[in-house]
Amino acid sequence: MNAYPPIAEHGMVGDLQTAALVSSGGVVDWWCTPRFDSPSVFASLLDSERGGFCRLAAELPSGEHGMTTRQLYLSDTAMLITRFLSPDGVGEVGDFMMPIDSSRPQDRHRLVRVVRVVRGSVPFVFTCRPRFDYGRASHTLVTTDDHAALFQGPGTDLWAQSTPGIPLRAEGDDLTARFTLSAGEAAAIVLTSGAAGDPAPERPSLDSVADDFEECRSFWLSWLRSCTYRGRWQDVVNRSAITLKLLTYAPTGAPIAAATMGLPEQIGGERNWDYRYTWIRDASLSVRALIDLGFESEAHAFRRWLRDRIEAGGTAGGDPLQIMYRVDGEPHLTEEILDHLEGYQGSYPVRAGNAAADQLQLDIYGEASDALIVGGDVGAIRGWKALGNVLEWLADHWDQPDEGIWETRGGRQNFTYSRLMTWVAFDRGIRAAQTFSRPADTDRWTRARDAVFRQIVERGWHEKRKAFVQQYDSDVLDASLLLMPKVGFLSPHDPDWLTTLDAMDEELVSDSLVYRYDPAASPDGLRGSEGTFNLCSFFYVEALARSGRLVQARHAFDKMLTYANHVGLFAEEIGPSGEQLGNFPQAFTHLSLVSAAMALDEELARTGSGPAADVQRHPATHGLRVPAESRARGRGSG
Repeated sequence: MNAYPPIAEHGMVGDLQTAALVSSGGVVDWWCTPRFDSPSVFASLLDSERGGFCRLAAELPSGEHGMTTRQLYLSDTAMLITRFLSPDGVGEVGDFMMPIDSSRPQDRHRLVRVVRVVRGSVPFVFTCRPRFDYGRASHTLVTTDDHAALFQGPGTDLWAQSTPGIPLRAEGDDLTARFTLSAGEAAAIVLTSGAAGDPAPERPSLDSVADDFEECRSFWLSWLRSCTYRGRWQDVVNRSAITLKLLTYAPTGAPIAAATMGLPEQIGGERNWDYRYTWIRDASLSVRALIDLGFESEAHAFRRWLRDRIEAGGTAGGDPLQIMYRVDGEPHLTEEILDHLEGYQGSYPVRAGNAAADQLQLDIYGEASDALIVGGDVGAIRGWKALGNVLEWLADHWDQPDEGIWETRGGRQNFTYSRLMTWVAFDRGIRAAQTFSRPADTDRWTRARDAVFRQIVERGWHEKRKAFVQQYDSDVLDASLLLMPKVGFLSPHDPDWLTTLDAMDEELVSDSLVYRYDPAASPDGLRGSEGTFNLCSFFYVEALARSGRLVQARHAFDKMLTYANHVGLFAEEIGPSGEQLGNFPQAFTHLSLVSAAMALDEELARTGSGPAADVQRHPATHGLRVPAESRARGRGSG
């Protein structure tokens, strides 16, 4: 068992209220229950000794070698298959969770692990070592018989139950099993979490597990039929859509940023954050993509959650919104360091909670306003009141420094992207007031919008660099500004935008991978470095496509797809050797992938995608052509 498998060597299963990661070696090394943001039961991904895990894998006899593993999703589902191939046989472990697509939170969650052998004979080993409350709490083990055992932690029970013929054995306060299956044979072990004292779940049988398998498969196939995307990258977009669904908390419709916490942006570094919460920005930007994909109900559920947050108020700073919340709308996300955990490959500290929740990030009002308007929510009285209250507050507060989209911890600055999105907020509000004939002080909003525009053009533009820059009175570039044409601030063919894009291409782009900014040039208050941001890389693809640079855009997109892991998932960042870094899988990355794919499809369809239309020089020829002056020198030297 690999103590710390690469971040990319995982698939994810979930039930729309919680999610688990399963490594390509058959190890569940991350699972928080009963919610995404609950304390963990398994967290060996953050400490191989103290975190806890559940392993179900084929095992070769001692001294033998030759085991190969492969992992895949059952097509168009969130059901994960891990295959073990050896000279003596081929076995498979199937992992899935029954979706709880309900508005009611539930304490009970089931992770089903199915084992079968398709060729020869395969020995398997099962080890279950839960460590409750991020490994801080002890537990007791109660074995009721050979096929059922109960782990009792503080406030949480975890049942392990096997189908007949798979005896479970206590090993201290943990559980093990060893068994061998032959071709055509199958077994299952079901883990069920619940509140302390809940009655025991019904015993699983092979027939009941088979029924659950088919029910789960039918759910995902039925859900995906709502997708209206029919473009060139169907499988990739489908996988991203399923991932976004898995990361959405069904009772409230709030999507989380990622399933994990504490996975590092640099191995051994301190940039290790808790992403199991709902960011207003990320979730708001997902609304348009969800609508374009045909998932209207998911988009509507989040907009309802967003409107409720505005109406509830109660933020730490007294602002209409704070930048992130728990999935149930709770605004308090106290950050603590779990100093008993060593972190992934020694990447310390491990943080639970997120202190950035109290930051001022003015851009969220632009993303939130756009999300409310794109779905028509502001046509309703409650929706319009919510938006109007936000814009009245923003008219008094837009012109001030903030922490910005990247949540820097080095002090507030006048970030251009923050101003850009306040412009979006006023612009969308003015349009909505006219469209829906709603009462509003549009004269005031118009003055504010125009003042923001003038300020960005005058102070956010760097004349020497011929580019819009990260913050006023600096020359630092920032990939967040790739959204300038997308939000309508300027045309994607505006000369000032094209020179900005050129500057980013030269400084922030490395072989299609995009850095969000240069921390050395713009210190963010943190030590160490980071990888390229997948979100920004897909924003870059979309910006290229909308600016008419289709050959470059498609080449960059095709390259980006090679960085997906073996089941099509992306973490937050890509490291210098192509490794995935940061929390995993990241919703924002998959959202931007979908947006880039749809933009490319649209632009290729508009311009024609055949050979005759492909007249731009391909990026792959860079470095192959010798400059004319060099050729001249070469001829002269003969």
